[in-house]
Amino acid sequence: MSPHRAALITLVAALSVLGLTVPAHAVGGSAEAVSAAAYWTPERMRAAVPLDRIAVSAKKVRTVQSSAATAAPVVIAPAAYPSGGAAWTGGGAVVKTAGRVFFTYQGRDASCSGDAVTSANKSTVLTAGHCVKLDGAYHANWVFVPAYDNGAAPHGKWAARATFATPQWDAGEDIDYDIGAAVVGPLNGALLTDVVGGQGVAFNQPKAQNMYAFGYPAAAPYDGTKLIYCSGRTFSAFLSSGVGMTCDMTGGSSGGPWFQSFDEATGLGVQNSVNSYKISILPFWMFGPYFGADAQNLYNTAAAA
Repeated sequence: MSPHRAALITLVAALSVLGLTVPAHAVGGSAEAVSAAAYWTPERMRAAVPLDRIAVSAKKVRTVQSSAATAAPVVIAPAAYPSGGAAWTGGGAVVKTAGRVFFTYQGRDASCSGDAVTSANKSTVLTAGHCVKLDGAYHANWVFVPAYDNGAAPHGKWAARATFATPQWDAGEDIDYDIGAAVVGPLNGALLTDVVGGQGVAFNQPKAQNMYAFGYPAAAPYDGTKLIYCSGRTFSAFLSSGVGMTCDMTGGSSGGPWFQSFDEATGLGVQNSVNSYKISILPFWMFGPYFGADAQNLYNTAAAA
């Protein structure tokens, strides 16, 4: 990370146009997938702790150095926001494409959020980088549970056969590139997006636009049982190269999708970021990484795997 960027933030965690190879972590064969799915019993899923809370309790926090850190962040004046965090009751496609992500991190059961996206392999899930790898190691027992329902998996538990991160996250866990992906194996002979559908993905879009963010926050005041959303106009982040939104989602929402052109009637949108981090002194804002060339390379690599 740049030495010119100072505020405490908390994680909420091939071919390329740049000639970079996207790091991948091969999970294993079908036997391991069955084992991972079996590991996540309803009781374990209910008891899983948001990764963000585990990381903070272990004093695993990210610091960003900023030459303007001592100045009040008055340069950002976002417009009024329709929703800073509420249960999604609109139905539509997002209810099935969004879900909770479960994995083991340093031997502890943890959770994040994720989203099924359209892809050539019909098996790609986008999430945050720290939801696939943190503190130098990729997570184990990784599964995606679309439409998670308080311990129930109405559309199955989809175990990863490979997980991916941007080169910058893989090498140094750079918060500017906190983007991850998983390719899940088939379940009962079917592929993920044939069962739950998929959202579109866009890259290199304007930072200021109307967007919706979704996730399964599991830290107070939320409990991980409901799909929560925020909506409003995004703005350029001032401690990273990403984007921000007024949103009070908490730990466990990391990796949940941000959509542009979201249609409340159909629940369809175009994914353009993920929940990534919050600044401890500004809990009413959520920040996500900018989906530029590196995010596009990550998506292309995962979608073709």
